[in-house]
Amino acid sequence: MSDLPTYRPETLAVRAGQERSQFGEHSEALYLTSSFVFNSAAQAARRFSGEEEGNVYARFSNPTVSVFEERLAALEGAEDCVATASGMAAIMATVLAHLKQGDHIVASNSLFGATVNLLSTILTRTGITTTFVSHTDPAAWAAAIRPETRLFFLETPSNPLTEIADIAALSAIAHAHDILVAVDNCFCSPILQRPLDLGADLVIHSATKFLDGQGRVLGGAVCGPRKLTEEVFKYLRTAGPTLSAFNAWVLLKGLETLKLRVEAQSAAALRLAVWLEAHPKVGRVFYPGLPSHPQHVLAKAQQKSGGAILAFEVKGGREQAWQVVDNCRLLSITANLGDTKTTITHPASTTHGRITPEARTAAGINEGLLRIAVGLEAVEDLQADLERGLALI
Repeated sequence: MSDLPTYRPETLAVRAGQERSQFGEHSEALYLTSSFVFNSAAQAARRFSGEEEGNVYARFSNPTVSVFEERLAALEGAEDCVATASGMAAIMATVLAHLKQGDHIVASNSLFGATVNLLSTILTRTGITTTFVSHTDPAAWAAAIRPETRLFFLETPSNPLTEIADIAALSAIAHAHDILVAVDNCFCSPILQRPLDLGADLVIHSATKFLDGQGRVLGGAVCGPRKLTEEVFKYLRTAGPTLSAFNAWVLLKGLETLKLRVEAQSAAALRLAVWLEAHPKVGRVFYPGLPSHPQHVLAKAQQKSGGAILAFEVKGGREQAWQVVDNCRLLSITANLGDTKTTITHPASTTHGRITPEARTAAGINEGLLRIAVGLEAVEDLQADLERGLALI
């Protein structure tokens, strides 16, 4: 597909990366094998050394995984992509590929709970430290820079409050100090936002979410220029946080409907957010598509829509929030997101339950907060399901 750059996202999501085998299969082939056979000892040597392109061992090379990597890279406008076993594996691979003992990270204080734990606990054992700053204040990021700072890490919109970070502004600050910028694009997907176009160096995905879209498999990915992703690949080749061929095949099927799903889910999320904002039992709604959102103007400039994730505070605390959750009969009570089935979770006790109360307070996550990832059900049915619990408050 030499004319790849001219194709639109919906075409890339269906066609990019596929190379048919001798059998001429129409759907992408699934290669379930742990290793690959060589024609000769000389060819094996060339493959292992990298002198000759080709598959070697499924820990770091598989045709099905390669198709997924090429397709996601095309969607993100990236030169290259390295797939991993999960989104967290993608973050870990990015950090350990580009940082060393004594290096420093500046990160948003509005990150996913597992990411906070990774940066503040696990990575400190390697001698890599992190300073957490305001997600939305570029001046705070600039002030946190040290001589040993090597990475800015953020996700936008944030989880769960959907705060919007200015990718272009943060990239300009970072690049003035030769600092890399990595953006977790899980909430938007490349359909709504392409961080590389805004100045970021690397884009990270939990492919488990919208890229799959149906809650079936785990996966992750790192996209960017080859000079940066090849360091991630070197880490993956040795450490082995590998995406399985089967999961890659499932993710390829998910990508085929990505644009249709994300656009429909985003439209539904806006309708639900408007309804919740007018509800007398709701104190506040967090959704970038609402004019009341603090970064609404930035979101309109940076994203194609508000996305499919929203959060809202019920009037009261944990008891009232749990009452809403427990009375849902349609919404799935689970912390996953990006699914065709709408999910609801209480962040303070689930996704962000392992971080300290101080960190939750700094991130604005209180006990009355609920997060909804809107699926493909009728909005009227979602409203009726939420009303069951809200009416009891």
